[in-house]
Amino acid sequence: MQGLKARILASFAVLSLVYCGVVSTFLSLERIYPPSHRVQIEQLRARDRVRHARLLQNVAGGVVDFPVQGYAEPNLAGLYYTKVKLGSPPKEFNVQIDTGSESLWVACNSCSDCPRSTWLPIQLSSYDSASSSTAQLIPCSMCTPAFQAKCSPQTNQCSYSIQYADGSGALGHYVSDTLHFDRIQGQSYIDSSASIIFGCTTYESVGLTSSIETLDGILGFSQGPLSVISQLSSRGLTPKVFSHCLKGDEKGGGTLALGEILEPSIVYSPLVPPRHHYYLNLQSIAVNGKILPIDPAAFTSHEGGTIIDSGTTLAYLVEEAYVPFVRAITSAVSPSLTPFISDGNQCFHVTTSLAEVFPTVNLNFVDASMVLKPEEYLTSIVGISAWCIGFQKAQGWVTILGDLVLKDKIIVYDLARQRIGWANYDCSSPVNVSIPANYAPHRSESRSSSGGLLLSVLTTGFVVMYLLA
Repeated sequence: MQGLKARILASFAVLSLVYCGVVSTFLSLERIYPPSHRVQIEQLRARDRVRHARLLQNVAGGVVDFPVQGYAEPNLAGLYYTKVKLGSPPKEFNVQIDTGSESLWVACNSCSDCPRSTWLPIQLSSYDSASSSTAQLIPCSMCTPAFQAKCSPQTNQCSYSIQYADGSGALGHYVSDTLHFDRIQGQSYIDSSASIIFGCTTYESVGLTSSIETLDGILGFSQGPLSVISQLSSRGLTPKVFSHCLKGDEKGGGTLALGEILEPSIVYSPLVPPRHHYYLNLQSIAVNGKILPIDPAAFTSHEGGTIIDSGTTLAYLVEEAYVPFVRAITSAVSPSLTPFISDGNQCFHVTTSLAEVFPTVNLNFVDASMVLKPEEYLTSIVGISAWCIGFQKAQGWVTILGDLVLKDKIIVYDLARQRIGWANYDCSSPVNVSIPANYAPHRSESRSSSGGLLLSVLTTGFVVMYLLA
């Protein structure tokens, strides 16, 4: 435990806090696997397709810091997870951090179909409300429309049924119990806790239990009322904003924080309401400054749009945009490059700097433009000097921008002002994190009444896999 705390304290050296007289909170992410597991590009696309089916199923305290360890090259996929402690006495669970999911849920001990083991070097756990002195089942009287659930008259429980478009699903009921975390004051640790509502899953279908990414559950960061950030921010325990900065070099790493990373060059684009996911209005794409002949309606028709999703590894364009995008890149590259097709992707043999032979790309949103360097739209092929266009053709009407695009940038999800901001940034450098001056956290749920600057810590993890062999 002392070693863990030392690592967490050491991580603070690369993060600066702009203190506004309020409570601040930090979490830590670590990589649990060395970057030695190589996966074919088709396996990566398959992983993203399953995620998108789930993500798009409905389409028709302060600052929290995740110092990210691991690799974030274009040809790497990552699974972010955190260790959360629930119940009294507290029990630890490994849950995936997912901006595309709304609520926190973990496997119940009564779930006979839930997995008992995983390929990850962790031990799976299950939740037992009977073993927690602070657990309370959510009765039918509290089963409001916000839960998107049904009342079970037989048990008087607020039950949920999650059916994903890929055929997988989960059943369970909602409970209220204590979430535990550590607050840091100077060099001291103070135990803190907050009561939250989360799901206790009693059934998982094959699509979830067979995943190589099997964990104890999911920690949702969407805009829905049951997401962890919505629950905590509504009670003043955290600001209603979170940010991340993922390094794209071979050493990897980065930061994920509940709070606003400050950088003068950040530009903002408004979120498209009313969506639980993070939709922006993409208006056009430019290659070397030339706007591509794409009808802007292609990004908004059929209830589509553009989603910012850190859980997706690559990037996906609707067909009307994908074809002219690939053509424009191919036409703009240096004639010295030898093109070829690999696994359906347009690729090029490259023996020089990418910036010398590939164009820049601009994604033009309402009020802001995102500039992509070649490394942010290309993926490398391991073993040979070749790069492929990493953007894929979307299976539906929604454009999705994943880590391929989001790395080497500060990304701010400002839910209070309904906007997303970004700026190119060296994510190995210190970042300034601020919370609003008028933010007034409630301290009634903390075990400590001490004043001063308080930082909260949860231990987390990061899995990395090579994509191209």
